[in-house]
Formats: sequence, structure tokens, C-alpha cells
Amino acid sequence: MLAYAIRRIAGAIPTLLILLTLAFVMIRAAPGGPFDAEKQLPPQIEANLRAKYHLDEPLYEQYARYLWDVMHFDFGPSFQYQDLTVNQLIASGFPVSLKLGLASLVFALLLGVPIGILAALRQNRITDYGLMTLAMLGISIPNFVLAPLLILLLAVHRDWLPAGGLGGPSHYVIPVIALGTAIMAYVARLTRGSTIEVLRSDYIRTARAKGLPMRRVLFLHALPAALTPVVSFLGPATAGIITGSVVIETIFGIPGLGRFFVQGALNRDYTLVMGVVLFYGILIVVFNLIVDLVYAWLDPRVKY
Repeated sequence: MLAYAIRRIAGAIPTLLILLTLAFVMIRAAPGGPFDAEKQLPPQIEANLRAKYHLDEPLYEQYARYLWDVMHFDFGPSFQYQDLTVNQLIASGFPVSLKLGLASLVFALLLGVPIGILAALRQNRITDYGLMTLAMLGISIPNFVLAPLLILLLAVHRDWLPAGGLGGPSHYVIPVIALGTAIMAYVARLTRGSTIEVLRSDYIRTARAKGLPMRRVLFLHALPAALTPVVSFLGPATAGIITGSVVIETIFGIPGLGRFFVQGALNRDYTLVMGVVLFYGILIVVFNLIVDLVYAWLDPRVKY
């Protein structure tokens, strides 16, 4: 398994290099620059700024310089946040995004798995149809539509929860629901389908024929096998939570990494955008590796 993990990490390096190259080219191809503002800078000052950040060099030299810095885990200085490096901005914003993302993932799993199991046990009954209809609605409604609706219902009309900002646990309730609802719906549907398939397996019939209670059969024998598709889905789910957090953090004014990314893109902060993109890419690679290793623990038939 250690050799497999090393191979996966080594195989991810070309992917991250392509990701970095695309981000480098696309952010520079966008109109405008990091020093464009409503008030035009004097030409000499702008030339000095461009020379300070090596923007006066040819693109291939800028790319080679940035790649060398990244290899030393240095994402460079921010163009818009003075006296701060991209590493410092990531270090300040990532804990907030991590807390929001983990809370959304826990919310999705704690609700999605029981809903899927209940629907499987009540297959083709009104409970099954009702739960799967709600799951389809959760998949269909984008988080940037669900978030304002939740704000109107729970913060504006009822004044039960804060509408935005960052403070106590109550400030996380609406963002977590908005970010985790779609993932919860996918988990519920996956759990339902896999549970129905596992409950029809021969070893489950054998366990039932021996007189084991349904609760023990479900939780000790069926559930580990039924959760393998859900575990496999956690990799794409993490990517969905990461990309969704960019929108959610902007809507709710949460000072996380996603909000830095949006502001960096609007301000043409080249190093900040590329640093966040590369950092997110590394996170997804690491989490997918963890998911693959957990998959082998749940399903002994998997060999590395």
C-alpha cells in the first residue's frame, strides 16, 4: 500500500503541473492587470511596480521563475494585499474554509446515509418516493440559489439565524446547509442504490436464514459493503465542496480561501489566484488518495 501511495503521489505531479500552467496562462490572458485601477498610476510608478514583481520579463521567464518558487513551497507575494505573501493569505483563510467544508461534509453524511438506508428498506413505498423526490430537488437546486432562499426564510423573515459574517456556531448553520445539501442528496441516492443491491446478495440471505436480526445484518454485514460507492464519491464530493465554497463564502461574507480567490480573480492578483488553484489541487489529490486507501479497508477484495 505504501508503494501504491508513492505511485499515486508521483502520478499527480504532472496533473498539478498542467493545472499550474493553465492557471498561469488563463489569468494572464484575461483583460486588465494587477495594477489597473480607477485612478491611473503615473507611467514611471507602474513601470517600477512591474519591475518589482518581474512582470516586465517575458512570459516564459515569469513562468520559470514562478515554477522554481513553487518547488520551494513559495507562492510569491500578493499584488493587492500589501506586505502579505500568498502563503500567509492561504494560512489565514484555509482554516475557515476547512471548518466550513468539514462541517458541510459531516452534515451531508450524517443525513444522506440514514436517508438512503431508510429509502432502501422502504423500497417502492411512499417513504422511498418522497425521500428520493427531496433528494432530486437537492441535486437540482444550485447552492447560489439555495443560499439566498435560506437567508430570506431563516434570517430575514424569521430572524432565527445570522444572515452572514463569521462568529459563533450559529453563523455556520445556513452556509453549511447551502453547501452540503447537494452532496447530501447524492449520498442519499448512492446509499439507497448500493444498499438495495447488497441486501439482495447471497451472504445477506444466508445471514437472514441463520436467524440473525435485521438490525445486526444491516449494520454489521450490509452497511460496510453498501458504503463503498459513497466512499468513492467522497473524492468528487470534496471537489464540489471546494468549488461551492467559493460561491458560499462570497455570498455570506466569510473570510475564507474561496473569498480570497474571488477577490484575487477580480483584482487580477496573479500569484494569489494561481496559489489558491494549486493549493486546492493538492488538497484534492491528497483527499482522493485517502479515499482510495479507506476504500480498501472497507472492501477486502480491493488489492493494491
